[in-house]
Amino acid sequence: MNNKRFSTITIVTVCILGALSGCGSTQPKGITDTQPDKGLPVLGETVTYDPNHLVNEGKPITLEYWSWGSQGSDPVLDMIQPYAKIHPNVTIKPVNVSWDDYWTKLPLALKGKNGPAVFNIHNSYDALIRPYAADYNVDVNALTKDYTTASVHVTDGKVKYVDSVINTGNIYYNKTLWKEAGLTDKDIPATWDEFREVARKLSKWEGDKMTQAGFNFNGGAYNGLWQGLNYQQGQTLFSENGGKANYDNTTTANNMRFLKDLYDKDRVGSINFGNDYTQSFGNGQSAMVYAWGWLEGTMKEKYPDIDYGVFATPTPSKETPFAYDRYNGESTPGVNSHAPKDQQEVAQDFVKYLLANDDYIRAAVKELNSFPAKKQLQDDKDILAQPVMAAIKPRVDRLIWPGSTPATMETSAATAFENVFQNGMGIDQALHEAQQQMDTDMKNSNFVPAESKYEFYGERR
Repeated sequence: MNNKRFSTITIVTVCILGALSGCGSTQPKGITDTQPDKGLPVLGETVTYDPNHLVNEGKPITLEYWSWGSQGSDPVLDMIQPYAKIHPNVTIKPVNVSWDDYWTKLPLALKGKNGPAVFNIHNSYDALIRPYAADYNVDVNALTKDYTTASVHVTDGKVKYVDSVINTGNIYYNKTLWKEAGLTDKDIPATWDEFREVARKLSKWEGDKMTQAGFNFNGGAYNGLWQGLNYQQGQTLFSENGGKANYDNTTTANNMRFLKDLYDKDRVGSINFGNDYTQSFGNGQSAMVYAWGWLEGTMKEKYPDIDYGVFATPTPSKETPFAYDRYNGESTPGVNSHAPKDQQEVAQDFVKYLLANDDYIRAAVKELNSFPAKKQLQDDKDILAQPVMAAIKPRVDRLIWPGSTPATMETSAATAFENVFQNGMGIDQALHEAQQQMDTDMKNSNFVPAESKYEFYGERR
């Protein structure tokens, strides 16, 4: 062996590895905070945060925050610098991991001793991260008073995260096509029967060829529609004991038939009119679509020239339904229960700072185009000036969360839709086959629905 060559390689290697700790240079050791009284006001109303204290006894500390989001799409990132300004001894390092890799890498990191102290959560992966998420060190009663949907996340008197903002489905309509059809704001439909009439006026055909859809739900919208339609009619997505999907029933069949009739009898759309309702709406080919708040980001990025509006999804009648639709929330971050004790304590302090801070929720509303779950901001004039927020506000108390539903509820339902609309299968058979697949997929699932926590659960069918 060439010892000289080996020594050279060793020195280079040490320097490369040492670059992170300042090989050949002086690395700062961090700032020590010696000022407990910051002279700052207490944040929050029920959940409060008093910034006038030392964190980690003022000693320098660094922890990581993992997220699939980036600046402008994850409101937690907006709050790191303001928090560090209050507590200069704390360094929170953001680590971005792509969505495709996140749910593989995060659990592995949380199992070890060097995982992130704080991490982004999506509630659809609740079962995956729950074993590693610490309970919040926050008074749960205070939390449920401030956050209107927090109660659905309470288990055994504890929470691991809550919703910062929530969203649901609405109808997006092309204002230009609306005007061309002679429609005005007075024509915005409140019921599905009124909606059918409006959709007919917005549809255009040249013989057997559709040139403009009045309403388009091709390419994925069915999954939101069937759930919302079922809830409106008092039909829950899961059996009363919560252990089984409730898809193959009369309500689902009637709603599938209603949607099929919109295309086949009312001719407001066509399964052959493209396979992406979002793109069709963005290209000005479809006058109305059902979508959640994310559509606004897509429109802004890809179709900025389309003049569109938003109105609340119609209901079967003008009477208040069991629920207007389902909702889903964007989660507050989790704290790693396997992180070192000092990092956990700082992470808990940071989470409490977020929960008490209206700026965090305002950032979430803006970046995620979703309605504030924080009660104190639900009447905010600036927030309600946004069309989606204005549409959600009157209905927010009558939105239901089914829980972190198994993927089969959407994948199997999507197959049923394709079988009926594209493959000519009968509705009853399609629903039956989808139910069988759901039963198979959920056989060994530990999923527990949250429907029974809905305030008006007793009004279901």
